[in-house]
Formats: sequence, structure tokens, C-alpha cells
Amino acid sequence: MKIIKYILLSAAVIMMFAAAACAAGGNAAKSAASASAADMGGNSSMNFKIINAKEAKKMIDAGGVIIVDVRRPDEFAASHLKGAINIPNETISSEKPSALPDTGATILVYCRTGIRAADAAGKLTKLGYTNIYDMGGIVDWPYETVK
Repeated sequence: MKIIKYILLSAAVIMMFAAAACAAGGNAAKSAASASAADMGGNSSMNFKIINAKEAKKMIDAGGVIIVDVRRPDEFAASHLKGAINIPNETISSEKPSALPDTGATILVYCRTGIRAADAAGKLTKLGYTNIYDMGGIVDWPYETVK
């Protein structure tokens, strides 16, 4: 009987931690993306920079940034950052996207919560892009968006 109580208590504690991680939403996804990029260490294909919304806003306001929304077209149509172009993550594969001809351009990538943005940033760096910034998700964007 003690073993069953111990197992149930352990399961309850694990579920509480899982619920807390889910409640963190985009921030948890961003933390996971940050860990994934950092854990790659010497792998140059994962050399993208992870930034927050405030840093992204400063970059956008300064100009010279290509903003890429990697969500589906229907998500993009509902709301996106002003000036963003839509290149769905699913379409980024072994060839450079035609909308991004300059591999040295400063490219800011985002999605809804940060998971697809991290994936797209990794794929773009593998394709030779050298100045990729992952700002996570639009859910963490406190500034204006457009439809």
C-alpha cells in the first residue's frame, strides 16, 4: 500500500511541474529554444541569436531587418508584425527561400509561441544564413500588430 501511495504522490508532483511548464506558454517554448541552441555548442549550423520582444522592437525600429513570420498563411492573415513576410516553417527545407536571397541579411524570425521560430532559425542557419534572430512568439509581443 505504501508503494502505491508513493507512486501516486510522485505522479502528482510530476503533473504539477508539467502544468506549470504549460502555463508558462511562449516563455517555456522560448526557454526550450534557447537551451536547444546553446546545447549545440560547436555546431555552427545552430548559431542563431535568441532575443526577447523588447530587443526585437529596438531592431525593427532601427530598420534594416527582414521580419519573417513562419506561421501558416491563415495565422499570418489573422495578425502579424508590421512589415513581416510570411514564409511558413513547413516550406523551409533544403533550398534557400526565394524571398530571402541575401544570406548575410539581418533576419528576425517569429511564430506563435516560439517553437516553429526556433526550428526555422535552425534550418535557415543550416542553409547558410549568418544573421538570424529568433524572437520567439507573437504571443509575447506586447506591441502593435496588423491584419
